Amino acid sequence: MDRVLNNHTSFNLFQDWKVNRGQFKSRLVLVLFRLAKFIRSNPFLFILFIWYLALYRIFVEWILNIEINWNVQVGKNFKLAHGHGTVVESTTEFGNNCTLRQLTTIGHKMLPDGTYSKAPKIGNNVDIGSGVTIIGNIEIGNNVMIGAGAVITKSVPDNCVMVGNPGRLLKMSYTQNTIV
Repeated sequence: MDRVLNNHTSFNLFQDWKVNRGQFKSRLVLVLFRLAKFIRSNPFLFILFIWYLALYRIFVEWILNIEINWNVQVGKNFKLAHGHGTVVESTTEFGNNCTLRQLTTIGHKMLPDGTYSKAPKIGNNVDIGSGVTIIGNIEIGNNVMIGAGAVITKSVPDNCVMVGNPGRLLKMSYTQNTIV
């Protein structure tokens, strides 16, 4: 899977702002997220602005109810559509041009020995519907649409549509123009 992560905070910030047009809450959360990520990436800034990271947690996670840790890797053009009730585990990776909707959980799963798996890796151009659960050490390919309420526990190939619980393949050869 070819994921391209661009860590230029200001560049991604403007792209996030553009793709979240009309979504004030999403824009606010992503500005605060990118700023927290930038602060966390520099040891000097981390010490100087540790108070900001605490406020980020209180405001974004507790008040807005959107749990996206500043360690999450997010590519450019990240769209957070109605992010309320969203939980994304801190080691999750998103590619470019991803959309994430409300009431979605993305994270690791507990293994039989009591340890936790790695978090999912999400490819480029992935559209994640409302109420989706994606757990485990899996990869979601590029150009994938995951329907509302789906539970994904196994890796997903490129160019497809996944639906249901458990997640099943609905359609191959998906492009963003296929389903409106």
